[in-house]
Amino acid sequence: MPGRVFSASVIGLDCYPIQIEADIFTKSIRPIFDVVGLPDKAIQESRARVRSAIKNSGLSFPSKRITVNLAPADLRKEGPAFDLPMALSILGAQGHLNFDEKDKIFIGELSLEGEVRHVNGIISVATMVREKGFKKLFLPECDIKEGSLIPGIEIFPVRSLEQLINHLRGSEVIVPTRSEGLTKLEDSNIVSKYDMAYIKGQEHAKRALEIAAAGAHNILFSGPPGSGKTLLARTLPTILPKMTVNEALEVTKIYSIAGLLSSGTSLIKLRPFRSPHHTASGVSLVGGGAWPRPGEISLAHRGVLFLDELPEFDRKILDNLRQPLEDSIIQISRAQQTLTFPAKFCLVASMNPCSCGYYMSNDKDCTCTPIEITRYQKRISGPMMDRIDLHIDVPKVKYEKLVDESLAEASEQVRERVQKAREVQESKFKDLNITCNSEMGQQEMRKFCQIDQTSQELLKNAVNQLHLSARGYNRILKISRTIADLESVENIDSKHVAEALQYRPKEN
Repeated sequence: MPGRVFSASVIGLDCYPIQIEADIFTKSIRPIFDVVGLPDKAIQESRARVRSAIKNSGLSFPSKRITVNLAPADLRKEGPAFDLPMALSILGAQGHLNFDEKDKIFIGELSLEGEVRHVNGIISVATMVREKGFKKLFLPECDIKEGSLIPGIEIFPVRSLEQLINHLRGSEVIVPTRSEGLTKLEDSNIVSKYDMAYIKGQEHAKRALEIAAAGAHNILFSGPPGSGKTLLARTLPTILPKMTVNEALEVTKIYSIAGLLSSGTSLIKLRPFRSPHHTASGVSLVGGGAWPRPGEISLAHRGVLFLDELPEFDRKILDNLRQPLEDSIIQISRAQQTLTFPAKFCLVASMNPCSCGYYMSNDKDCTCTPIEITRYQKRISGPMMDRIDLHIDVPKVKYEKLVDESLAEASEQVRERVQKAREVQESKFKDLNITCNSEMGQQEMRKFCQIDQTSQELLKNAVNQLHLSARGYNRILKISRTIADLESVENIDSKHVAEALQYRPKEN
């Protein structure tokens, strides 16, 4: 009689229950071990691991023809997480195990000695267990903290196949844990060598960073080499507001599936900062592959994506960012399925104004020809530039500023103002599916971005003189709303609109 157990398959960020069936043919001429149900290479190789793990756990492996089926058969499966349930299904088919499998999910990779090893995507699996009505989750002992982040299920930490067999037979008890879930995050101070207190000068750029952090706006720094563009960008995570519980779980889920959780880390509490090199491929940036994985823009979810030397990126790759910058998601389509990854990030980019870096500089002559300058700046498409909210010129720091020993305002002080502005936004958007000003749509803008007659005249002149698109006009309103929130005022004033207009790109 076939042995049956339940496991789980993670596809994208979602997880699906998988029934694993094993059947043994008693009259087979020679031993064959088949795995069917669209398995990948790692699952095919699990046959050797399962065979050795069963033998080294003190049980015999059948010298017959074995067929293991992963159902549903039309769903692609990958990874070594099916090792443990495959071994249990074979033992059930042999008659070594007899238990009620209906409310249990088993997941784990096996070593040759039968030890149960770490697998990726535990949060997704635990979430599926709760949503699908399963009661018990058996997972690797090293993943117990990550699994306990999801409330409402019993979690059994499994050290080895032998220990689990004894538990299912009733001769040894694995004590389960039952988590109540997270209600709040512990206060975590950001320890970073990048602090605004150590940035000399650049008050205009630091003000723009504060606005970007308060409303989750995109920002571009442009200036000559050595002016501090990269240093400014790296201070942004130190002034971003603290993550909420839901945001921390979202980020941890992505990193768990990508296999990027550090050893001993079960929850990511600090906002991510991703800085891919300009030679990065399109797949590494937006995600994808034969078995789709989240890319850099999803790994930057709820945090910062920093693109240094923006014009050096391939233009086609940069244009891939246009849709996620608008929709806060990235859709990856394949012949069999379409997967959606979250991509709510704050884009920070830096660039030189030309190839040599000194176009329109007062300190050094530019060596580029007009054609070279135009060609360099055209590497970034107009639609891409239009999606950047704040365009900041970063000039060279004067000598007097460099030798000044006094410290500027620290990141912690700026962060307090940003946190208050975000709390204002959260209060306004509490009944909506958005969290900050940059995510507002037309309906929200009509309600929260009302302006007076003076501001309307300002915007009218700006649209005509700066040739603003409809998107550019909306971004001005959103930035104005964020500036007003930083001042904790309800209505947008003309001074807020005037400051927001300063951050639009200048005509050269």
